[in-house]
Amino acid sequence: MGEEIQAYIDKLLSRVDGLKAITVTDREGVILLKAICPEEESSTFKGIFETQPALLSTTFAVVSDQASKLGLKKNRSIVSVFGSHQIVQFNHTPLVTTLVGDSNANTGVLLDLNDELKEMTEVIATALQERQST
Repeated sequence: MGEEIQAYIDKLLSRVDGLKAITVTDREGVILLKAICPEEESSTFKGIFETQPALLSTTFAVVSDQASKLGLKKNRSIVSVFGSHQIVQFNHTPLVTTLVGDSNANTGVLLDLNDELKEMTEVIATALQERQST
């Protein structure tokens, strides 16, 4: 099953214009699944996921919880823009899915991936629960 999910996110990178990386982590930032575009493999961009993998996910978890307290229902996603990249993060409790796109990526298309990615993260979350209960 793990190979099929990895193949799926690898294919997603090539299918969506401007999408450079995808990670699925738990709320503490432990990377469960990651894919980085081949042309980004040697860049400092890759270093973010290797040296500080927990930073994006844990920050998102805290900010998402705080945003939900604004009285606008539960927060489902956050979009951030940093220089030449944009980050779209989805709250797929208990997991966090992070998409990193370049400045040319269509943010609406990235946000539309939520439902598709939620199905995948539900499979991962179920497998984690089953493993923890044994």
